[in-house]
Amino acid sequence: MNHKNLHKFSAAGFLISLGIIYGDIGTSPLYVFTAIVNSQPISNILILGGMSCIFWTLTLQTTLKYVVITLQADNKGEGGIFSLFSLVRKKAKWLIVPAVVGGCALLADGIITPPITISSAIQGLDIIYKGLPTIYIVVAIITALFLIQQFGTSVVGKAFGPIMVIWFTMMAVLGISYIIQMPGIFKALNPYYAYLLLVHNPNAFIILGAVFLCTTGAEALYSDLGHTGRENIRVSWVYVKTCLVLNYLGQAVWLLQHENLKLGTQNPFYEIMPSWFLIFGIGIATMAAIIASQALISGSFTLISEAVRLNLWPKIKINYPTNQKGQLYIPSVNWLLWAGCLTVVAIFRRSERMESAYGLSITIAMLMTTILVSVYLKRKKYPSYLVYTFFTVYVLIEGTFLASNLAKFVHGGWFTVMIGFLLFSVMWAWHSARKIRNRYIKFVELSDYYEIIKELSEDESVPKFASQLVYLTSANFSSEIESKIIYSILQKQPKRADIYWLVHVDVMDEPHMCDYKVEFLVPGKLIRIDFKLGFRVEQRINILFRKVVEDLVKNGEADITSKYISLNRHKIVGDFRFIVLEKILSRSHNLSFYEQFTMEYYLLLKELSLSEERGFGLDLSFVTVEKVPLLLAEAEPVNIKRIQIH
Repeated sequence: MNHKNLHKFSAAGFLISLGIIYGDIGTSPLYVFTAIVNSQPISNILILGGMSCIFWTLTLQTTLKYVVITLQADNKGEGGIFSLFSLVRKKAKWLIVPAVVGGCALLADGIITPPITISSAIQGLDIIYKGLPTIYIVVAIITALFLIQQFGTSVVGKAFGPIMVIWFTMMAVLGISYIIQMPGIFKALNPYYAYLLLVHNPNAFIILGAVFLCTTGAEALYSDLGHTGRENIRVSWVYVKTCLVLNYLGQAVWLLQHENLKLGTQNPFYEIMPSWFLIFGIGIATMAAIIASQALISGSFTLISEAVRLNLWPKIKINYPTNQKGQLYIPSVNWLLWAGCLTVVAIFRRSERMESAYGLSITIAMLMTTILVSVYLKRKKYPSYLVYTFFTVYVLIEGTFLASNLAKFVHGGWFTVMIGFLLFSVMWAWHSARKIRNRYIKFVELSDYYEIIKELSEDESVPKFASQLVYLTSANFSSEIESKIIYSILQKQPKRADIYWLVHVDVMDEPHMCDYKVEFLVPGKLIRIDFKLGFRVEQRINILFRKVVEDLVKNGEADITSKYISLNRHKIVGDFRFIVLEKILSRSHNLSFYEQFTMEYYLLLKELSLSEERGFGLDLSFVTVEKVPLLLAEAEPVNIKRIQIH
């Protein structure tokens, strides 16, 4: 599909964008005003100032930064922090840091979003059924949500758009029903009230941390660019923002009507509902919360799969439950998220307490995006003064939000920071260990071995190892090869084959690229295939290699018929064998303490991850794994004396 067509507006795209993009940001009215008021008595300036802060946060942060500016940074139609990193990584090596930090912060957010949105929705039942233990309902819904992931969500996904249309329209209607009682509430959109609140309220910093919750879904909005396209997001955002603002204004009216009251367990979102509609409202809110959670779970799967392809995460099993584009399921991540969500519910129990843990990690992700977008704008030759203005304004805004959210650290923010740090340690160790390993991989000139490889192939005194022998190589240039591969072919156990194949995989910055090139290094004897695969393409080397070989045979460029006389007579295809070299550490005492620790951590992660052969989707019945040592030091000189026998 041409990614340019993706960015055109369509009714279907509009509906899909409502269903998968606005879950997190769309469910924020469930808890934002509750978090702003908290335990303070309701006052005129608190509500008008809070409303003003919400409106200008949605305008500056979500509308201007994400919908107008960041959506420009599309990587062949795809968005998200790793897509953005792929666009700018050639500019500077250090950009890996904001990309990894931002990715980990988003994943940490994926653990807190389902519990807070579902709890906020279900707690509406407290109004109807006093003392109902809603925590068990929350646990049951979260568990069911993670259970259905393995079957794919394409069937229920079709209902997401219409449900979210009902949700946003319901919020707008409820808001209007209170706005007509106090039309003067529109004055709250004046930024002067935000200024008054932040300057005069002693709890201004804590209030800012609560206000930030209204824009937490903005990062997910950019991540889902590839699903619906830029124009659909921009048009649907106008509708979504209108509905959100109307609902917030309605809640503000209700709060102003109850001046000096302390909220307690009351939630203004549910208080503006007529009592006869409450049960329906709770039902719709619960469905919207489930859709918001689904969007975060799907986003986490996509993020991890991209990290795997970019060599930032250990190779893990990735399933594709349906044929729908971008629909994937990662069992290990699914159950880790599930365990994380239940831990959040167990620790915090109610949504009001979860608000303390929410928002801190996402401010960090937003700051990282600001850094990467600034580099992208510079690369696109935007005037320097505009780029520096963008960078300065958003570092100030997000830095202020980060500082206000740091106040939450002791009340629950520590949880998401801990999760984020744990994820960061995995990504950083995997990336750093690969760099350490690559330092000690020795390459040799391949052309020096052309003649001997040709002779070995025709030497009948050596038993044939396989008709077609395939090696996976990390050498970027066809002129060189790892010394270990040459050692494996010629010395470890001389391996005679009719044709030797070298396969190299390059992960490209274009998300959906799937190209290859072939070089005939020794005609009919040594062939190299370079696959150029996008970071969103599944690396099924077994299938891709077979397809390339079929094309070469069809074009008469390769002959894979068995050379055994009996089989050749009947034109039987020769056998294939893949050799995977597994590099193991040897004599690591000359590594620094940091490098030794990194390598030990890497080896532990490697034990828990998929093997190379499974990671590349190879048929295990045709694979031989050879362990080769990574010599990290020259052999020490050995002093030994021979005793002469007289």
